[in-house]
This record gives sequence, structure tokens and C-alpha cells, in this order.
Amino acid sequence: MTLPELDPERRPHESRRWPSMAYIAKATVTVALTLYVLGLARSVLHILILVLMAAVLAIGLDPAVRRLQRMNMRRAYAVMIIFAGFVSLIVLFAWLVLPPLVRQMTALANDIPAYAQRLQLRDDAIGRYFRANDVTQSVQAFVADLPARIVRSFSTILGVAGKVTSVLFNVSTVAILMIYFMLSLPSMRNTAPAMFSQDHRERAKRIAEQAVAKIGGYVSGNLTTSLICALIALVALVLFGLPYAVPLALWAGIAALIPAVGSYLGALPAVVVALFQSPLKAVLVLAYFIVYQQFENYFLVPKVMQNAVNLSPATVIISTLIGGSLFGFAGALLALPVAATIKVVLHDVWLRERAEKGDVVAQEYLQAELRAQEAGKSGTAPPGILSRVRATFRRKPG
Repeated sequence: MTLPELDPERRPHESRRWPSMAYIAKATVTVALTLYVLGLARSVLHILILVLMAAVLAIGLDPAVRRLQRMNMRRAYAVMIIFAGFVSLIVLFAWLVLPPLVRQMTALANDIPAYAQRLQLRDDAIGRYFRANDVTQSVQAFVADLPARIVRSFSTILGVAGKVTSVLFNVSTVAILMIYFMLSLPSMRNTAPAMFSQDHRERAKRIAEQAVAKIGGYVSGNLTTSLICALIALVALVLFGLPYAVPLALWAGIAALIPAVGSYLGALPAVVVALFQSPLKAVLVLAYFIVYQQFENYFLVPKVMQNAVNLSPATVIISTLIGGSLFGFAGALLALPVAATIKVVLHDVWLRERAEKGDVVAQEYLQAELRAQEAGKSGTAPPGILSRVRATFRRKPG
């Protein structure tokens, strides 16, 4: 049966036919609603980032909670024990470090005029400069006028206090949300797939489980790098002969949880304490932390995260840089979980579908990824922190 030919004079007319008004109206409303929702999300972006940070921390600590549950402990008690452990660690650090640090800073402020007087008596270029410019009297006048300067800078003090209060509020918000997420995570894991249609429910459940595993690996990897940082810092500070080496190394390990700049924040108290002893020792301590920062950014973190979240070292570095550039500290903290989740979605939605249709390249890539994941496992349980430390520095044979 042959179809009748279309009239050539009607073809241009039919090809120029416009969509219906109903279609244009629907498209316009959809675009307008999308832009409106994006505008609302931008206005509450700070809150959304805090919620996302709390969710990532809750998912990452969930394996520890489930481990306590296997010891016949209720989930609420397990969550409280883990949270109390973190709070106790922070309080212990503050008790060990802050009082002696304040005493030494006060002693330094009281001894500044004496230091300047000794420098003025030196028979070298420094002494001649101090005598020519009357540095000692200037320092003494500055110290005497310091209380009045503090009073005159009351507005600046209020500004700093406001920023500190804002940081404490953000930390408290993340901590409270993290507790609620940890308590309700089992029900959330069962409820989330129900939001998808029955045809896509199994795939959504599989993607969610893999994403949760990647986020848990990210938190475990972060704890691994923190432990390594604390141990190496303890050895270095002891070799430098620095007092309070244990609490200073503990702070360096805690600060290492902050991506990209954590080592610098961890270096600050150690450098200040070293400065009280000698400027040369302070320079050496600062040089150590700068070298360690490069080692951590370009070797340790990519190596650990490659095993923890199955991301290549280049992807780890690029994701952290992009996240930090776009959203600062929060972006750097969330960059790797987001990158790992995107990788899971692309694998399951795009590559798996192509592999099921017979794409040989996609099949080979997924098989290679599966072999890499199986090679990273130790037995049937995911590797813990100590095994990750050993795997990080283990040399491959041959």
C-alpha cells in the first residue's frame, strides 16, 4: 500500500506551524517557577549549606552508630555517646591548651618593653636602629596606651564578637541538625525510595545506598588524614622541643578536618608557642607546617580519598579547589561528597544503561570500577581507619 504524496505547496506551510498557545503557556509557567525556586534557594543558600553539612556528617558517622547498636545499644544512646565523645575532646583540648597559652601571651606582653631594652643595648645594626628611632620608648608608650586603645576600638570589638557569635551559632545549628539526622537516618533511608515511581524505585534505592557508602568513606578518610596529621605533628613538635606538644598536635589533627587550610589553622598555636621560646624555632615550626600542608594536599588526601570515595587524585584536588572557590570553607568540605554522589548517579543512570544496551566500552569501564572497589575491600567489611592508614603508606610489590 502506497501513501499519497503530500502536496509540495503545503509542506512549507506545515513546517512553519507554531506550537499551540497551551504549550507556550505551560513552558512559560515552568520557566518562571524554576527561576522563582532558584531565587528562593539562593536567598537561603547559607541555611541549605548548613543542612547539607549536617547530613554529610550524620551519614558519615552512621557506621559507628550501627556498630554500637550491634552491641545491644539503643540508637539514641549510641548517638549521644558519639556526640558526647566529640564534645569531650573539644573540652579537653581547651582545658589543656587555652590556660597556658593565655598565661604565656600575658607574660609576653609584659616582657615586650624589656625585650626592646635589650635589643637597644646591642652593638649591631639592630641596636643602632632601636637607638636612632627611640623604639624602646615607643613600645613602652604603646603598652601604656593599650587599655585606652581597646576602649576606642569598642566598635571593632563588637564586630569581632558578632562574627564569633555567628560562627558559634552555625556550629550549634550543624550539631543539632546532625543529631536529628543521625536519629532518623534509618527511617529516612526507607522512606526516600518511596518518593519515586515503582519503575525507578529499585534504581533510586541502589543509588542512595552507594551514595551513602561514598559519603561514609569520605568521613572515614577525613578522620584518617586527621589521625596521620596529629601523629606526625606530635613527632615533629617533640623533636623541636616544644612544650605542650600533645595538645598542640591534637589541635593540628582536629584542624586537619578542615580541607585545604586546616594545616595552617593547626599551625597557628604551635607557631605562637614556639615564638615564646625563640624566633628561629618559630620559623622552623612554620616551615614544617607549610611543607606538611603541601604533602597533605597533593599526596595524602588524594591517596586516602582515592581508596575512601573511589575518586582519582586529580578529581579530589580539582573538586576541592572548585568547591572552595565557589562556596569557601563549606564548599571545600562538601566538594568530595558531592563529587562522589555525582559519580554514582552518572554510573548508574548513564553508564549502566549504556552497558545494558551492549556498549562494550561502558561494560569494560564498569567492570574495571567494580574490580577497583573489590580490591579496596578488606574481607567483607569496609576498611577501618587504621587499615586505611596502613594502606596509604603500603608499597605495591614489584
